[in-house]
Amino acid sequence: MKGLVHARLIKRYKRFLADVRLDNDEVITVHCPNTGSMKNCVEENAEIWLSDSYNPKRKYRYTWEYLMTSRGHHIGVNAGKANQLVQSAIRDDLVESLAGYETIRPEVKYGDENSRIDLLLQDSKRQDCYVEVKSVTLLEDPPSRGIGYFPDAVSQRGAKHIRELIKMSQSDARSVLFFCVQHTGIQEVRPADHIDREYGKLLREALDNGVEVLAYKVRKSNKGFRLWRDLPVIV
Repeated sequence: MKGLVHARLIKRYKRFLADVRLDNDEVITVHCPNTGSMKNCVEENAEIWLSDSYNPKRKYRYTWEYLMTSRGHHIGVNAGKANQLVQSAIRDDLVESLAGYETIRPEVKYGDENSRIDLLLQDSKRQDCYVEVKSVTLLEDPPSRGIGYFPDAVSQRGAKHIRELIKMSQSDARSVLFFCVQHTGIQEVRPADHIDREYGKLLREALDNGVEVLAYKVRKSNKGFRLWRDLPVIV
């Protein structure tokens, strides 16, 4: 991918670290910006791409951004990029149900549990819209079915965010849970009841209380990922 450093994965460990082999055979440790388990994503010797901070003072100069699986699927490892992808798509009116808002404010404090909403959409002619973004990368076996799940590990933080969205919806604001699918092999999204039953229960409760749930998948380009099209959410 343009502007990124190609390497091969040796192993990921301690959640935030990975050892990789550069094309010149140098082995280095890089930052892994993903707090999840990355279940079914990590394959030894997988092709990966790194961004370079160009900062000699940083402990880990490179950040792991993407990988390609043995089946040819591309995955966005950097969970933080999901917010950027969704914000850009909304700004460019690529998400029809969220188009036309006058302002988009990231990381706004709100709620009763000391939370920050990923994106607050505001417009003088309609209610505020609270958008919580989640990065989806778990493609369960068999991968040919294309079923993606969230979360990939028990997520108390994710549960908190759903509770906050429910409260905002009950207060007459608009609430949206937005699954940004950073795995090109995923064709639909489901709650991972087999991993975090409480999250699935809360997701269904959210739907019953007026929270909107959207899923859009990414498409790979030479410059990285961009949000592409919507996917069904099966609950």
